[in-house]
This record gives sequence, C-alpha cells and structure tokens, in this order.
Amino acid sequence: MKNTAILAAALLAVAASAAHADVRVTEVAPWSSGNSPVGADWFELTNTGTSAVTITGWKMDDSSAAFGSAVALNGITSIAAGESVIFLEGSGSALVNSFKSAWFGTNVPAGLQVGTYTGNGVGLSTDGDAVTIFNASGVQQAKITFGTSDSSSPYQTFDNSQGLNNVTVSLLSAAGTNGAFLAHDGVEIGSPGTIAAAVPEPSTYALLLGGLVAVGAVARRRKA
Repeated sequence: MKNTAILAAALLAVAASAAHADVRVTEVAPWSSGNSPVGADWFELTNTGTSAVTITGWKMDDSSAAFGSAVALNGITSIAAGESVIFLEGSGSALVNSFKSAWFGTNVPAGLQVGTYTGNGVGLSTDGDAVTIFNASGVQQAKITFGTSDSSSPYQTFDNSQGLNNVTVSLLSAAGTNGAFLAHDGVEIGSPGTIAAAVPEPSTYALLLGGLVAVGAVARRRKA
C-alpha cells in the first residue's frame, strides 16, 4: 500500500508540473507605423502554456536583443493561458482606441488586452528586424526574426500562429487562415488577439490517466 501511495503522489506531482506558462511572439506588424490609420507598429504575445503568467517588469527589444536597451511593456500585467495580447509602439488610451477601431470597428472582442511600449531604438523596420522579449530578470523569453514586410494594400502581418521560438518568420497572414481577417479599415490583414494557443500534448494526459488507472487497479487488488 505504501508503494501505491508513493506512485500516486509522484503522478500527481507530474500532473501539477504539466501546468506551465510559455509566452511566444505570434504576430508582428512592422509596417503599421506608416501604412495603417493606427500609425504605430505592433506585435502580439500569446501564452501557449496552461497557466497564467505575470509579465510585470517584462521588456522588449528589436534585433539587437539586448536587455540593457530594452523598453518596458506597459498596460498589461498578466496573460492568461491561451490568451493573445497586443503591444503597440507609443502610449496613451487614444492610441489603443485607434487600434481597436481600425481593426474591429465597434465590435471589439470582449476582454481584448492592448498594451504599449515606447523608447529609443526599438522601432520595427520594414526591411527586416526582430522582436525580443525579456522577463524582469533579463532572461530572454521569446524571439522571432522577420524579413521584408508586405508593401501593398491590404498589408499582411507576419503570422507565427505555430508559436515557434528563435526562428525567422516569413508566413504572411491570409484572411480565413489561423484566425486572420480583413480589418474594419479595409487596409490590413491579421489576427490580433485571435490566435488560439497550443494545448498540452494529449500523450501527456494519456500517460497520467493511464498511471492513475493503474494505481487504482493495484489498490483494488490489494483490498480484495
């Protein structure tokens, strides 16, 4: 009976550790400062893990990928499991409202979080650049690199809906794919706030379930 209890405890510990937060840069619009009514570049962060993550003190940098020159992410303190949030280059509620109106008109998704960042040397180049994310301790959490931006209307964002990390992203958003759509303003295509997060591997849960079933079977045999 003691061994059975130990095995059950170990399986529960594994189950608890399976819940985690894993933030990825899932979309970038480096052309938005010049080719959108918003007048500001932006990127999207998605928590592809299974628990919320607090991002207080987190920062972003571009291709220089240096915490020392990174700037603060403002306006959002936590990203829920499966949630996608937006960060605009600039500041103020007027900018945030302009973004929401340009993309969604009056049908802004409930609960959509839009934050901001601002500072010298972090502008996203349409000739190719990167978005690098650091936690409050300066540890890199996510990064994607991208090449030359779309240069014709409707302008397409870079789509990293797969949640890849430390890669170069070249896929452009297409309406009807991975949640992308033509914005309310009619001049941009993307999926701000709508990319579904990855879910834990089914095999992980299958393994845990199988182990717990086995523990129950052993306990029943010993009682018999």
